[in-house]
Amino acid sequence: MSNTKNPLYTRAQKRTIAGGSIGTLMEYFDYYLYGLAAAAVFPTVFFAGDDPFIAQLESFASFAVGFLLRPLGGIVFGYIGDRFGRKLTLLITVIGMGIATAAIGLIPPTASIGLLAPVLLVACRMLQGLFVGGEMGGAATMVVEHAPIGRRGLFGAFLISGAGIANVLSAGMMAGLGLTPDSFFMTWGWRLPFLFSFVLAIAAVLLRRHLEESDEFKTHSQAVSLNQVKRTSPLVEAFRHPKNTILGIVIGLPQSIAGYIILTYGLAHMVTSGVPAYVGFIGTMIVGVLQIVVAPAYGALSDKIGRRTVYIAGCLGFAILIWPTFMLYDTGDQWLIWLGMIIGFVIPGVAMQGILSTMLTEMFDVEQRTTGVNIGYQFSNTLGGGLAPLIATALVGWAGAVWPLVVYAAVICVAGAIATATASIRPDTATAGRLHEIR
Repeated sequence: MSNTKNPLYTRAQKRTIAGGSIGTLMEYFDYYLYGLAAAAVFPTVFFAGDDPFIAQLESFASFAVGFLLRPLGGIVFGYIGDRFGRKLTLLITVIGMGIATAAIGLIPPTASIGLLAPVLLVACRMLQGLFVGGEMGGAATMVVEHAPIGRRGLFGAFLISGAGIANVLSAGMMAGLGLTPDSFFMTWGWRLPFLFSFVLAIAAVLLRRHLEESDEFKTHSQAVSLNQVKRTSPLVEAFRHPKNTILGIVIGLPQSIAGYIILTYGLAHMVTSGVPAYVGFIGTMIVGVLQIVVAPAYGALSDKIGRRTVYIAGCLGFAILIWPTFMLYDTGDQWLIWLGMIIGFVIPGVAMQGILSTMLTEMFDVEQRTTGVNIGYQFSNTLGGGLAPLIATALVGWAGAVWPLVVYAAVICVAGAIATATASIRPDTATAGRLHEIR
């Protein structure tokens, strides 16, 4: 009887979770797919040259370029989300992501059109970044605002379950196509997952067109319309009290580098060591399957013991586990490589990613929440994740060993942990007295 009176999720909440998660699925599908291709395909197709190391650097540089417009997208679509509604932002961003990613799959190789090929690749990548920049803030705000008291962490973590599905899809498709003859895979095979992104965009629009704004946002909008609340720019509001806005960027740095070091650079590290690319693709798919269930578990844990505690543990765990992860990679054994991917990413990385979006929403008020989340998430991903594969390649190439990469990651993790410990985080009402999250 109690379940009938108080269901775990209402129909509206289920629709919101699905609508938010499919956008996150697309965001991570697009970026993981590009990362996998940048590690194993693009150096040959778009950056072919006499020196494989330089080609790999150029490929990862194109990967990093996509992050340059993410902060701009975060500000633009954050404004739209805070002023006109989260739903409008989520519809625009998912359509833009689908078109930009599908277009990458249509670019002819450098051997056919010369320098125009990498130019078009970079242009599509930057458009990808612009639309992705507005996705997480809108999705996280929409989902968390619809969450019942005491379950915000769980609801927010479902977004990262969507990222896990993206891992499975992107890596699974690349792994399956990677088993085809090289002549097919390097010509047409790698393009099919990029074209599939447009199908995902259509599915996302069908889901998101039925979303409703949260009661909190509706109440605020009504107060504005009745002149009970003065309307100001969300960006101005976010920086009126800059502590959380700046700390949000630092907090996001450790989670932003985790996947791109362990999975994206890790794949390039394996391939250059003679490991077949499909081993990394399959490992990424295994990680994705685990991520689907592990992320909500971390989210639920954060509802019980606090967002701050779980996130700091993830930061410190990643700093400790990155070294043994690459030691397992260097064995060349596929089973140990897959174990390393689980140890290096699923345990600490998913702990951070699973609760970051919820934690950021709890750092900002409703009138600037989408903008605030976007600033923290997108600037940290640009400064951290976007440059991580390029920096990792350069550091390991310079030293001939992974120790500089370990130091680089550890410094970022310690900074993120300190920022998390000092930020002001508003907890669920049900747990406010117990967790003492606000400082």
